[in-house]
Amino acid sequence: MTSISVLRFNGEQTNQPGKNRINWLIAPVLTLFHVGAVAAPFFFTWNALLVAIFLYWVTVGLGLGICYHRLLTHRSYTTPKWFEYFLTVCGVTALEGGPLLWVATHRKHHQFADKEGDPHSPRDGKWWAHAGWILVGHALRQDISTLKRYVPDLAEDNFHVWVTKYHLVPTVILGLTLFAIGGLPFVLWGIFFRTVAGLHTTWLVNSVSHIWGSRRFETRDTSTNNWWVALLSFGDGWHNNHHANPVSARHGLEWYEIDVNWYTIWIFKELGLASHIHQAQLPARMYANQS
Repeated sequence: MTSISVLRFNGEQTNQPGKNRINWLIAPVLTLFHVGAVAAPFFFTWNALLVAIFLYWVTVGLGLGICYHRLLTHRSYTTPKWFEYFLTVCGVTALEGGPLLWVATHRKHHQFADKEGDPHSPRDGKWWAHAGWILVGHALRQDISTLKRYVPDLAEDNFHVWVTKYHLVPTVILGLTLFAIGGLPFVLWGIFFRTVAGLHTTWLVNSVSHIWGSRRFETRDTSTNNWWVALLSFGDGWHNNHHANPVSARHGLEWYEIDVNWYTIWIFKELGLASHIHQAQLPARMYANQS
């Protein structure tokens, strides 16, 4: 893997190749979770697998895709505050950090997509874009003033500030609950295996969906539409569509582009839980040659 160095963009540390130190706070935790994920099949039960699948949808679908990404980062739609907070807890339980950190990182990604300052661009290496930026980079070491620059809206919300500070609490409560209900198999599948699967799905959007796939829109970055990443991420793999229309709550723009997160938002609208929904169209002038 390329070594990592510290460059500065507008006074901030950014992730780029060169020299740097491993994040010893993150690396051991990720290693432990991967060991737990590998151990899970040795404690297989059908109930534990079903729990993992359900929690994968709750955390990756409802939490990351629908809440962290489309609601909090891009404000693609609005919901009642109580429902926004519920979805945020779902996102926190994905163990990808609190909302201030996740949203700030993703907004920074869009601002500098595939340029200097992008926290996780494949231009700095495929492995870097996938997980290297987490293990070695500075994206998870931002101070509160830097975060506030990218998330002034969330920084003014006491709930989002609190849940960012105590983002591990929901997972601890969930882990204890699962252990009480189903013992070690429920914990290994519902916490460790499910979390690792969710992490790699998010990382695939950052890496694979900027390397391999088709490009419908001529964006200024390398984003692509990748169908199998879209299936794993409930729709976020239609990444070129998204970069061309960041505010759109709908990422799968054609009927065959399966976007479960969009279908869920549509259901929320029918239930009166979502409104002011932004939806992209497909103007012919924006088409690019498929690659």
